[in-house]
Amino acid sequence: MMLDRRTLADVLRTYARSRGDAIAFVDGETVLTWSDAATRVHRAANALEAAGVGRGDRVLWLGQNSFRLQELLLACCEIGALFCPANWRRQPDELAFVIDDLAPAVVVWQEEEVGPTVQAGRDRATHATRWILHDDGEYEAWIAGAPADDPDADGPDSDPLLLIYTAAFEGRPNAAMLPSRALVAQGLLMAPWQGIDASYVFLNSGPLFHIGTFMPNMSTFVMGGTNVYVRRSDGPEMCEAIARHRCTGGFVMGPMVDAVAEANVDGRYDLSSFRGKRGNRAFDAMVDRDDSEWGRAAGGYGQSETMGMQTFNLLGVGGTGLHGRPSPLLDVRVVDPDDNEVAPGEVGEIVCRGATVMVGYWNRPELNAHRQRNGWHHTNDLGRFEADGTFTFVGPKMRMLKSAAENIYPVEIENCLRLHPAVADCAVIGVPDDVWVQSVKAIVVVREGEKLGEDELIEYCRAHIASYKKPRTVAFVDALPRAGFAVDYDELDRAHGGGGYPGGTTRSA
Repeated sequence: MMLDRRTLADVLRTYARSRGDAIAFVDGETVLTWSDAATRVHRAANALEAAGVGRGDRVLWLGQNSFRLQELLLACCEIGALFCPANWRRQPDELAFVIDDLAPAVVVWQEEEVGPTVQAGRDRATHATRWILHDDGEYEAWIAGAPADDPDADGPDSDPLLLIYTAAFEGRPNAAMLPSRALVAQGLLMAPWQGIDASYVFLNSGPLFHIGTFMPNMSTFVMGGTNVYVRRSDGPEMCEAIARHRCTGGFVMGPMVDAVAEANVDGRYDLSSFRGKRGNRAFDAMVDRDDSEWGRAAGGYGQSETMGMQTFNLLGVGGTGLHGRPSPLLDVRVVDPDDNEVAPGEVGEIVCRGATVMVGYWNRPELNAHRQRNGWHHTNDLGRFEADGTFTFVGPKMRMLKSAAENIYPVEIENCLRLHPAVADCAVIGVPDDVWVQSVKAIVVVREGEKLGEDELIEYCRAHIASYKKPRTVAFVDALPRAGFAVDYDELDRAHGGGGYPGGTTRSA
């Protein structure tokens, strides 16, 4: 008997009993109370079990945002399975990798907009499994025939539940396994800082394969608020949802802000319930100010592997460090290459342990042994503590670019470029971009006797990796500068306008 268990499904059970008539999920014309949601989740859990999904098995979501995504996450919790919402922007080869890597017992997928890409990924994968289409009635018929009793087979709240694929370090993504305790704990911690309570209405406009959307989603869920879903960040659809459901917050940034402002240029939508100004004068005139602690000092440092934030700017206001102070749920340290803690002011690798840390990467025993050595999660990022105890993130140990909310690792793009038969050598840098933070620039050496144009190479990348990772521009050179055997990326930055890397450094080690 687990007297101290508190899983994500337990939160649902609590609100189904205590707030049964309150609204939990809204998706278009679908409006579900907490009681409705619990009944559907139980049916989905029983349908999964009938399909052969058991403890430790994986369920893969290949689609855009939907209340069914969250429903399946909760259903997996009720039977001890693992749930993965994959990045629907991936190309077929990337989706095939995810399918074969996870070897899911069930895949729930979407036909509208993403169907052809998903089908192509399915055709290229070798793993055979059951596929259920969610947007044509098949999914609804599937769960409708299942019993509505609660399986209540959650297991400990330390068991893995949510799988989030990280960006492709060393050319291959890894799925971080987050347990219920991490989702619930981070949600409870951040809710009061964000002004989230049972009256809060959160717009899930950012993708739910992204931890940035899942953080406020979870805060809203654990506080008994309402989660509203739009398929993706479409300006008119977001405006309609905010105005119709009086959303009080949402994952809206960068180009999404511009899309909302453009869709509401004539003022047809009342967006005054929405809290949060974003620096776009037109958008800011439409919405309310966010006076929460998070609204006044948002951000910090974090990773998907730690359910988002490890440090919070709001805990370090007035301090020397650029990224606040550590979460009270985590012990954060900075260590040297021998894993010894370094003195304040010295840069080293960021390590942490605590309630919001993942339980490891799916199917990566060697990587787990390395990244979890000595009982600490080694982030592969560099940082330092300042003399006043505040914290500064310096940059990844491996190079990283930032495009809007997406982390992009040059090695993945370089690996793609090298597959082109006309490419002899290549390197990728980030160029400052007023809209996207950084844009990708490829520096390419063409094989002798071959001809290759910029447009051709960009389209080649678009066909093999997600579109947001492809180079925006290409420069052709006779040779890449090198420092010993390694490419001299600092020289490439100087020669080709690179800069704007995360952490404010010119180039991370």
